[in-house]
Amino acid sequence: MEKMSRVTTALGGSVLTGRTMHCHLDAPANAISVCRDAAQVVVAGRSIFKIYAIEEEQFVEKLNLRVGRKPSLNLSCADVVWHQMDENLLATAATNGVVVTWNLGRPSRNKQDQLFTEHKRTVNKVCFHPTEAHVLLSGSQDGFMKCFDLRRKDSVSTFSGQSESVRDVQFSIRDYFTFASTFENGNVQLWDIRRPDRCERMFTAHNGPVFCCDWHPEDRGWLATGGRDKMVKVWDMTTHRAKEMHCVQTIASVARVKWRPECRHHLATCSMMVDHNIYVWDVRRPFVPAAMFEEHRDVTTGIAWRHPHDPSFLLSGSKDSSLCQHLFRDASQPVERANPEGLCYGLFGDLAFAAKESLVAAESGRKPYAGDRRHPIFFKRKLDPAEPFAGLASSALSVFEMEPGGGSMGWFVDTAERYALAGRPLAELCDHNAKVARELGRNQVAQTWTMLRIIYCSPGLVPSANLNHSMGKGSACGLPLMNSFNLKDMTPGLGSETRLDRSKGDTRSDTVLLDSSATLVTNEDNEETEGSDVPADYLLGDVEGEEDELYLLDPDHTHPEEPECVLPQEAFPLRHEIVDTPPGPEHLQDKADSPHVSGSEADTISLAPMDSSFSLLSVSHALYDSRLPPDFFSVLVRDMLHFYAEQGDVQMAVSVLIVLGDRVRKDIDEQTQEHWYTSYIDLLQRFRLWNVSNEVVKLSTSRAVSCLNQASTTLHVNCSHCKRPMSSRGWVCDRCHRCASMCAVCHHVVKGLFVWCQGCSHGGHLQHIMKWLEGSSHCPAGCGHLCEYS
Repeated sequence: MEKMSRVTTALGGSVLTGRTMHCHLDAPANAISVCRDAAQVVVAGRSIFKIYAIEEEQFVEKLNLRVGRKPSLNLSCADVVWHQMDENLLATAATNGVVVTWNLGRPSRNKQDQLFTEHKRTVNKVCFHPTEAHVLLSGSQDGFMKCFDLRRKDSVSTFSGQSESVRDVQFSIRDYFTFASTFENGNVQLWDIRRPDRCERMFTAHNGPVFCCDWHPEDRGWLATGGRDKMVKVWDMTTHRAKEMHCVQTIASVARVKWRPECRHHLATCSMMVDHNIYVWDVRRPFVPAAMFEEHRDVTTGIAWRHPHDPSFLLSGSKDSSLCQHLFRDASQPVERANPEGLCYGLFGDLAFAAKESLVAAESGRKPYAGDRRHPIFFKRKLDPAEPFAGLASSALSVFEMEPGGGSMGWFVDTAERYALAGRPLAELCDHNAKVARELGRNQVAQTWTMLRIIYCSPGLVPSANLNHSMGKGSACGLPLMNSFNLKDMTPGLGSETRLDRSKGDTRSDTVLLDSSATLVTNEDNEETEGSDVPADYLLGDVEGEEDELYLLDPDHTHPEEPECVLPQEAFPLRHEIVDTPPGPEHLQDKADSPHVSGSEADTISLAPMDSSFSLLSVSHALYDSRLPPDFFSVLVRDMLHFYAEQGDVQMAVSVLIVLGDRVRKDIDEQTQEHWYTSYIDLLQRFRLWNVSNEVVKLSTSRAVSCLNQASTTLHVNCSHCKRPMSSRGWVCDRCHRCASMCAVCHHVVKGLFVWCQGCSHGGHLQHIMKWLEGSSHCPAGCGHLCEYS
């Protein structure tokens, strides 16, 4: 663990020398603090309170402040601070609500000086004034902050944050009378110690509790805050309203934040749970830490820079019962391992490509040809040579723009807003979505919706009235034989010639069925539709059947409910030799007087043989099942969904998934569905289609997606009068017994839509608040808060 690098720093008349080292403690540490000469460090916890000397090679225990035979809760420390003006003065915050000061100059073993017992709950933080030796500030879980004068036995001021608990308090280094406090409701307050009745400024800094804050040692108005939302934010407090300057996204809740000395943009953080490492960030590069210390094996609870003017040494305490000194030179640097290359498509089709500067420089001299608008635009941040990590992993960015109108995504937005995904029968949904796609010029998508309607909504049954052809087993449609024919009129010549196409092996595979009520359309050789004037009383092709499907036509085997097909009993006539010249039209002319046998007539007309050598046969059963099984098209639909997803049209894939539901859900694995849904929802949110996104989540067939809008649905509100949290039993406050939904403008109870400020809890009717804020930025209730409505 220990590394052999050694640094010697000259600070005025003193010299700091050391290396990376650690020592084992008797118990987990909750907080640490360094004395002003950087030679000693105090470690405090529930079961430890010791002072260690920081020597060149190791930590040496100097003093144990836990004295006495009986353990006292006053010694169970949540925080400790060492005064930067008096090297003998310390203060601790106890878990029982007691604030204790310690005088190391006392000759006795017990160094305890004063006890302040005014807090009712655990004290989370104590802080000495940077220039005033006798001023001590504390923040407690009871929601109050107290200012103590060490020359008196009681507090001189009490500050009420109107919140559940105070997590941190810090005096400003530049402003004598100003201190900042952070709260569990996400607010940060600025106070003047001369005015304990109200705060000077309050703003919501984080989404959740704010655990820590730290004033910048050089920039007067910069305040860094860290919270449970895993973010570190830097605020400029010199402006009229707190302005967020930088935001660093970490991977866990931020427990401590400390600015790095002599480095304006660097700060160190540690996490409250999960992550055990200490990170040093450059706030201008918020996604990759500049340095990382990995010595601890449990949560880091306290960090402190060894000297206010030395950026090389960092001290830390942890729950793994260890105290470490980290040498910045020995820190691992994740930025060195960062990939300098990246590729990303913009929302409207623009392409951004980042690559190493050396690679880009070699091609930066190329000249785009005339008319090329997609030439790369090179730009990069101006590097500061004083920063040790400024030149690492820097990239040049190339942006390729789309041609004007080429990257329009209007069709995506229109489709998302106009598609119908539920609430109607499946046929209507398919027809509506096909119409929308057709109006937007997406003909392939429209045709797909039409085919889905045919597949899942058309019954597949073709009534005999719609057919005037009988097809053999070789027919691609597989339709049943439905009509009866008069074989007497089929002269040998005509019968032989009509089988010419069949003898060539033509199976009429191009016959298609448009829908359940449409007519049957064949190929060009035999174009014939229902109602055609061309006679249809002849048979195309050979008909085969099983023995149990054929019966002699007698009264016992009549099937009036089914159409009949009349065949000769003996056998089919032998095929004649194919002739080169087909018969003339006189054969057809001779049959002009014969009645046309349509499908409807075949159901009612009984045909009898005109020759004794013929008898009647009847096909009593349909040769093929007229309804396709429900799963017949499942593979086809599944492949279609994968096709659209691979083409990038995840909108179509998700829309079909929702509309078809269980019909297709079982054929696509859960992980693929979840990937499609999350991709589509991300696109909708990037286009700010929040309502459509929520509807997709609600209608999702994926369990992992359908629960997305069930998280973070609890809304915590405070009473606008007493500032206390409201209970879940109603809109009347349990403490002040007043209605919380009073409009600050008209002073009437709001019975409809209510809008309020998260900073001061005042609000009212939406229209009233909007009209008020058009002319004033202050709260209409007169509390002085700068409310914001956007």
